[in-house]
Amino acid sequence: MGTREDIARAVEAGREAGRNGDKPTTCPYPGTSVLRTAWIRGYVESRPVSSQPPTTA
Repeated sequence: MGTREDIARAVEAGREAGRNGDKPTTCPYPGTSVLRTAWIRGYVESRPVSSQPPTTA
């Protein structure tokens, strides 16, 4: 498991990737890494929410 600094860096890297419009598949961490979860959290925070309303079935 990563240190707090590593996790903070991963979150910030994910935010930057989201702001740059990178695809989520650009995450540099393996699927079993806590740093991947942190990166994805940052990525999601920086991506705009879709303006389309949800559809109902």
